[in-house]
Amino acid sequence: MSLNLPAVSDSLVIIPTYNEKENIPRMLDTVMALTPKRGEAFHVLVVDDGSPDGTADLVREAQARHEGRIHLLERSGKLGLGTAYIAGFNWGLAQGYAYLFEMDADFSHNPNDLERLREACLDGAGVAVGSRYCKGGGVSNWPWHRIAMSYGASLYVNTVLGLGVKDPTAGFKCYRAETLRTIRLDHIHFIGYAFQIEMKYNARTLGFPIAEVPITFVDRELGTSKMSLNIFREAFLGVLQMRRFDIQPATPDA
Repeated sequence: MSLNLPAVSDSLVIIPTYNEKENIPRMLDTVMALTPKRGEAFHVLVVDDGSPDGTADLVREAQARHEGRIHLLERSGKLGLGTAYIAGFNWGLAQGYAYLFEMDADFSHNPNDLERLREACLDGAGVAVGSRYCKGGGVSNWPWHRIAMSYGASLYVNTVLGLGVKDPTAGFKCYRAETLRTIRLDHIHFIGYAFQIEMKYNARTLGFPIAEVPITFVDRELGTSKMSLNIFREAFLGVLQMRRFDIQPATPDA
């Protein structure tokens, strides 16, 4: 684990990585260069699952360029997207950040949209979702069959869970700290893309408003996608299981 003491900021962008050497230096420099009109400059926590390609070393180089604003949590081996985010949430909450973000390392999520997500939470949302499927959103560089599958998945999730979110599988999000403190993070069941659905379902069930902010999702140009058949299967079956979960707020000392 390599962590700098945080400088002053209200916002932490959590980026899980596994073999992202092609993307992570440029992503970190891009986020560091943002100058928000409202709120403070963004900090980043990279949660790296033992990337053999040297991703963590490149993060350490970026830490030297941006002292106090980039943090690195190193884990041994691929432990899953959901556990990476939960580790990041727990660290960020302990450090006192007010807004915590999920974002991919591969530029499928545009860092320039971070401020608009935070704006939605500043204006009252418990969770702000970077949405491909609300008015003004879209996707780029996807084949038609992948778009059809994604739309179908959204319809399926909303039919089964009644979530009322047009892009329930979206992974570009901002949470208010209050939302994450109320969700029992140690009771989250899924570690793949079903994690994204489960977190939204928990937030909605616990009474937090979810705002959708239109974004354009761009398929990665560099590196390798982490999508797999097992991840898809977990999401499909997990939605059916979620209806049976007993979702209760975390106790103050949890």
